[in-house]
Amino acid sequence: MVEATEYQIPQRRILTNEDMEKWQSSATHDEIIQFTTDLADSVNGKDNDAECHISQSTQGVLDILEAVHNIVKNHPVIQDKNTTRFGKVEFRDVYDDINDNSIKIINQDLPELSKIKGATEEVSIYFNESWGNRTRIDYGSGHELNFLAFLLTLNKIGLFNKDDYSAIVLKIFKNYISLMRVFQKEYWLEPAGSHGVWGLDDYHFLPFLFGAAQLSTHQYLRPKSIHNKELVEELHKKYLYLECINFINSIKTASLRWHSPMLDDISIVKTWKKVSEGMIKMYKAEVLGKLPIIQHFFFGSILKAPEGCSSPSSSDSHQHGDGCDHDHQQHQDNDSDKGLPLHQHTWGDCCGIKIPSAFAASESEKTKPIPFD
Repeated sequence: MVEATEYQIPQRRILTNEDMEKWQSSATHDEIIQFTTDLADSVNGKDNDAECHISQSTQGVLDILEAVHNIVKNHPVIQDKNTTRFGKVEFRDVYDDINDNSIKIINQDLPELSKIKGATEEVSIYFNESWGNRTRIDYGSGHELNFLAFLLTLNKIGLFNKDDYSAIVLKIFKNYISLMRVFQKEYWLEPAGSHGVWGLDDYHFLPFLFGAAQLSTHQYLRPKSIHNKELVEELHKKYLYLECINFINSIKTASLRWHSPMLDDISIVKTWKKVSEGMIKMYKAEVLGKLPIIQHFFFGSILKAPEGCSSPSSSDSHQHGDGCDHDHQQHQDNDSDKGLPLHQHTWGDCCGIKIPSAFAASESEKTKPIPFD
């Protein structure tokens, strides 16, 4: 169990490039990498239907996800209320409902946590940040990171142990991704940042990382198998990686090379084991190593801030769920200094250029009148 004299409400602490250097050599950074690696290792060679131990805490988190799903059902989209191709405003009602009730839901389904004074309040911040941004109505790998942090805090407190790891991936995380697909479909969440369209996925990273681990010992499937649509359709329910590819195929009609060139590049790697190893390195560099993502991450008494980083008082203006108020010009200038081409600039990773969700674009195409009709 994590040692903490007093639980506290987490705050943002990484605001500058100097903070980032301290973050990347910090204990919390290493804990996240180790937890992610251990989770991936726990599902090596296992498909989604593999038997795994379902502990009381695992079932508790599954019940929490079901409670969130019920909240979503209570906030249907009113079609005439918001006809934009961008995010549906009903998402804000869902976001508020989750925030207002998360402590009660977590305490109800994780009673052991409720016995620890202040723990739920601290843990709930990561949980609340797992669903997207209220102001921008978007979602990206930073929000996904918060759900991983939610699970890591429970692990550090002692509600999980290594016997639970495969269930965390195959049950909890799989259900979380399925629930996020509901959010993305119903509320047209925009991709957070401006480069999702040439990354792995508009929204997610971790299902590719865990999915590659699942396939790392497969006797027949190779990374190039993602180009076989019939095979992907047949097996997408068994493997997280293929579920992601099937999801992309279902909403985007162009070739993978056009809208997901990184996935296309990865498909030429000879083995899934190599892909799996590369995914950990990529997560470290492209998610945990990006200031526009980590400047929104929270630190408290469980996941501790790096020593010597910016004080909480200097980041008080960053309230949960609000839009950004940092210096975009600094990020743009940094990229110019690096000589990066426009499509690789990172200044927009956090606020970004507004990009309609693939769901919105797909639905808009369906509603276009047929010529000469």
